[in-house]
Amino acid sequence: MDTITVVGSGVMGKGIAYTCAVSGFKVYLNDINQEIIDKAKNDIYSLLEGSLQKGFISEEQYGKAKDRLYFETDLETAAKNADLVIEAVLEKIELKIDIFKKLDRICSPETILATNTSTMSPTEIGAQTSRPDKVVAMHFFNPVHKMKLIEIIRGLETSDDTVRMVKKAGEKLKKETVEVNEFPGFVTSRMNCLIGNEAMNMLMEGVASAEDIDKALKLGLNHPMGPLALADLVGLDTRLRNMEYLYQTLGEKYRPCPLLIKYVKAGRLGKKSGSGFYQYS
Repeated sequence: MDTITVVGSGVMGKGIAYTCAVSGFKVYLNDINQEIIDKAKNDIYSLLEGSLQKGFISEEQYGKAKDRLYFETDLETAAKNADLVIEAVLEKIELKIDIFKKLDRICSPETILATNTSTMSPTEIGAQTSRPDKVVAMHFFNPVHKMKLIEIIRGLETSDDTVRMVKKAGEKLKKETVEVNEFPGFVTSRMNCLIGNEAMNMLMEGVASAEDIDKALKLGLNHPMGPLALADLVGLDTRLRNMEYLYQTLGEKYRPCPLLIKYVKAGRLGKKSGSGFYQYS
């Protein structure tokens, strides 16, 4: 496996593309227009510069990673020679299915198609293609270059060989992997959404401030980041979509906190919009 295409250049797509390039893969990053892809290019180059200056990568790694990165608005050009395609677009099942149908036509029959979903069904997505045995979910975590885990989620038809190849790619990315049988929310998203939603309910009820709720979980339960700060990092609109999906599929305990709904309606989407549970410059 030498060439990886990443579809979608948001926070996760950029992080996946950066990590793949630094790890030795040839990488095509695809998005819908030139303005978006140019911004992604600048962001990834800035991350490479920062990693070089901080000593996380060598001068040689920096140069080779830049040479391995290609930025492309045409999906066919980006994906036609890929060994693995990782879709990293919005958590909307209709959008993902549309992309996978296109990829199924474009890519070689041997190409593995992966979705970076945190909640949605690789079985449902794979069923819309002619290769459900080669469709899998690869759930990366934000920030991709720092987080150590990839959840690998089997669809009903996902083959053992596909899982083996994806695990091998994960090893080259220097990630640990866990294998999960498909169920809404998998492992981490189910737990994370519950904890985050309860933190939001406590904030809404006046139990404690956002700062103190996060501090309590960091210092009292040894979480590396507080749940409200993490929700801001993920994006409150993304978290709300995930909660709505889990509420529909798993029931009442995943009902989104009214405060989360209110913040999203107000455009307070977290770090990316400048304000969420915290304010950002």
